[in-house]
Amino acid sequence: MNIGYTPVFSYFCALDFPFGRHFFRAITGKMDLSEQKQAVNEIFGQTMDYFIKAPTDIRAVITLPASKSISNRILILNALSAHPQEIHNLSDCDDTEVMVEALRLHSPDIHVKAAGTAMRFLTAYLSGQNGLWTITGTERMKNRPIGILADALNALGANIEYIEKAGFPPLRIRGGQLRGGEITLDGSVSSQYISALLMVAPTMTNGMTLHLTGSPVSVPYIRLTVSLMKRFGASVDVSRDGQTFRIAPGAYKAVPFTVEADWSAASYWYETVAFSDGGEVSLTGLFPDSMQGDAAIAPMFERLGVETVFTPEGVTLKRRHTLPNERFVYDFTDIPDMAQTFAVTCALLNIPFCFSGLQSLKIKETDRLNALKTELHKWGYLLKEREGQLLEWDGERCEASISPIIATYEDHRMAMAFAPAAVCRPEGVQIADVAVVSKSYPHFWEDLRLAGFQLSEIAMK
Repeated sequence: MNIGYTPVFSYFCALDFPFGRHFFRAITGKMDLSEQKQAVNEIFGQTMDYFIKAPTDIRAVITLPASKSISNRILILNALSAHPQEIHNLSDCDDTEVMVEALRLHSPDIHVKAAGTAMRFLTAYLSGQNGLWTITGTERMKNRPIGILADALNALGANIEYIEKAGFPPLRIRGGQLRGGEITLDGSVSSQYISALLMVAPTMTNGMTLHLTGSPVSVPYIRLTVSLMKRFGASVDVSRDGQTFRIAPGAYKAVPFTVEADWSAASYWYETVAFSDGGEVSLTGLFPDSMQGDAAIAPMFERLGVETVFTPEGVTLKRRHTLPNERFVYDFTDIPDMAQTFAVTCALLNIPFCFSGLQSLKIKETDRLNALKTELHKWGYLLKEREGQLLEWDGERCEASISPIIATYEDHRMAMAFAPAAVCRPEGVQIADVAVVSKSYPHFWEDLRLAGFQLSEIAMK
């Protein structure tokens, strides 16, 4: 459906209310009946919970959503180019739609809702755009730190003020030409701060030299940013140790771009197959030479009995009957978003684990370390957290709750990491506030139904 750009349309899209986003998705034909019901619930302040039962045999062909990480970076690079090009297969998740609306409407007041990537990338982008801007988000977003990025941008010539609490959104930004220069940044907090600075660096009068201190987290995402910048014509020099970036001033040159499928979304199907007895799932649009860091899940799940077979269309996942007889140890510094998937998978497969490099999980959509401990406790698993960056399970069990409902904490990855467990829980799984998946994988529940899962509504509140 092709819609015209009208004042009414732009008004609805800009509303500080779920209706704006849902209106856009509905009139463009992107919302199925199940999503329409979820939208009504969200608009009127209600949530939907699901009771999930798995089929006895897992066989499915799934079309994954496009990569959110690539989509959001390409949107910024394209917007910074003199002659933007068409982007194909752009993600339709909430986080990306927030970016699309902000870049299209150029409203002085921007609400990113729960989209952390949009908050960080748009803060850097708006700093270099003439005008007076305010940017805010949900209550949780107002408690997610952004001071490291905002202070760095101010040192490079930006004019950013904290409206409520120092170091946190909402922000008031007086945008203009950034002078650039040399700056040092703590790389151990969030790779998105680094990516945000890197992407706007070529537009600075003097370019930028960025020195990182500490051990950077999510390094593959930084490499992804650099790779995409180079594809758009930027001159980026990275030191051998990956701690210094030199970006020359210059104009981006946009190119037509097709976004690949999302490896993060694939992880929940790997998990599903891992729980199955001989299951097989084909996922379209995944390739072995992916730029996405989360592609590392393929060899990791090999250790958990899931074989990855690459095909011209994507991958086919097959369950093998071999599991490790030793503790699963892994450093998630590069792929922290995958920790929830592997924590649930290992626990329910009765594989003790020790996961490190999880320090960034404290400032995600929720405190994911605490959320994992709390929700797996409901199923009788006693996890331990140490030093704010390590999560482990030594096989210790406790009495499980009766008919527990898994809370999602406004976190899409909590819902999607726990839902596949229905395969190995004959009593089923109950998930709260299922609409949260729209943040990254809007049709996740419909895809589960395609795979034979039974989803029934259990509560309205």
